[in-house]
Amino acid sequence: MKLTVAIITYNESQNIKRCIQSVQSIADDIIVIDSFSTDHTVEIAKELGARVVLQQFLGHIEQKNFAISHALFPFILSLDADEAIDETLKNEILKIKASNNPADGYITNRHNNYCGQWINHGAWKSDLKLRLWNSQKGKWGGLNPHDKFEMQAGSNIEKLQGKILHWSYTSMAEHEGKVEYFSTIAAKAYQVKGKKSSYFKIGFSPVFRFIRDYIFKLGFLDGKFGFIIAKLTAREVRLKYKKLMELGG
Repeated sequence: MKLTVAIITYNESQNIKRCIQSVQSIADDIIVIDSFSTDHTVEIAKELGARVVLQQFLGHIEQKNFAISHALFPFILSLDADEAIDETLKNEILKIKASNNPADGYITNRHNNYCGQWINHGAWKSDLKLRLWNSQKGKWGGLNPHDKFEMQAGSNIEKLQGKILHWSYTSMAEHEGKVEYFSTIAAKAYQVKGKKSSYFKIGFSPVFRFIRDYIFKLGFLDGKFGFIIAKLTAREVRLKYKKLMELGG
């Protein structure tokens, strides 16, 4: 089995080197879909042997489906530029490549790093992601900005050991900026889907989200950053419904 690794960049992607280097030993093809970064992302990717396709950002779901259309092989490992794979996952993928009967798709844990600290609780604790799959058996879907790969009914999906390592934000200021960005995208996606906002949702939904993530999902065990993540996630929920109402939804 031959494998394409498809990497999506979002504006400046300082971690592209780490991402590509983590997959060089398993990839038969590495493609980077870059939305016209203004840093050295493209140069670094090319120096490391990746193919680079420039594409104005279409949307999270649309950009990843665009990447599939440029892959050389149907089996794809999909990563964002701020992600990398650990050695255990790398070895698991090498075993799959050597097998004669791979599954249709594979899920693995993703471990999130926030401002230099690995997060072990709350909504950002290690979450399962479907990132390795036969692209002929599904496509990217979901609701922007929360994309997910959707397999055809009856597809065989297995779980792999190891982790995708995700460096989410290097500062709280960066996170705060993304809260504005993601809430705008989500509000527009909700409007397209015909979803409705209300003063109740604007007031209650963020409170519920904070209590769920910080208390019931034990976010408080991650200390200061557990509180900040829960607070900013709740703010994103509030802004999403507020912006949806302003859009007439």
